[in-house]
Amino acid sequence: MTIVGLTGGIGSGKTTVAQEFKKLGVPVYIADDEAKKLMKRSKIIKRKLIQLFGDKAYVNNALNKPFIANIIFNDKSYLQKMNSIIHPRVAKHFEKWVLKQVSPYVIKEVAILFENDGYKTCDFIITVTAPKELKIERLLKRDDTTKAKIEAIMKNQWTDEEKVKRSHFVIENIALENTKNQVIKVHKQILDRLK
Repeated sequence: MTIVGLTGGIGSGKTTVAQEFKKLGVPVYIADDEAKKLMKRSKIIKRKLIQLFGDKAYVNNALNKPFIANIIFNDKSYLQKMNSIIHPRVAKHFEKWVLKQVSPYVIKEVAILFENDGYKTCDFIITVTAPKELKIERLLKRDDTTKAKIEAIMKNQWTDEEKVKRSHFVIENIALENTKNQVIKVHKQILDRLK
């Protein structure tokens, strides 16, 4: 099975692009969504996160995001520790998911595909880009957040320029119609390369 990694900085519109591929019949795996489900479902992950962050890591059987975000914000080493608990299990889950798919290729959407070396398991990589101010504007509308918090997250991610250098395809997500056309074009190019 051909695996196409789909990545981009926070607010670039990865999910929008992933949905467009889905409309073309391409199976899409959203790693963040699956990670959230596993953090809720997996007793092993839950136990390890409580060991890492303490008893307040979960409240009413749900991940205590503000509590964990605050710890990570003040000590970046916790982010790496948390990722080392979650990422291997998401990777295993993805491997099982791929076996069930029937299509020329699948899309694996991962925000930190390069940062966590996930790109090494992909045959092709698509990076979604957008101007920084547009990303910030989208996130302020979408999330209950601040510009400072968004910029802190952006500092932990590779820049678009770094990602683009290592990508096979780039989709600039500014206007939806144009984005849809780029997705169709990339889809055709991937299918051509697989012939």
